[in-house]
Amino acid sequence: MIRFVKALAFSLWSTLAVVVVVSALAVAIAVNVFGLRVAGGLALYFVIWWILLFAILPFGVRSQAESGEVAAGTEPGAPAVHGLQEKAIWTTLVASVVLVIAAAVFPLAGL
Repeated sequence: MIRFVKALAFSLWSTLAVVVVVSALAVAIAVNVFGLRVAGGLALYFVIWWILLFAILPFGVRSQAESGEVAAGTEPGAPAVHGLQEKAIWTTLVASVVLVIAAAVFPLAGL
């Protein structure tokens, strides 16, 4: 799965395509299967996606000091490679699962 995500994150356009397609699929499932409205599904997905992005950002970060390549004029604790495209795909995958689970739990909670 990790290699597959790295392969999908090779360019900005492929990353955007994956994020849009997977997001649309997750919202469509939440709307059609669990009875959410489109606006409610999109709003819930948006909130879940941003919260999970900030939770996923620290994973796999190596500082310039750890990699031994400190660029002149930069903070040694700054990331050597950020990997934002891969993290956007991982965030989208996890947020999609969380959205479907949350939409499935809403009727059980009386919402």
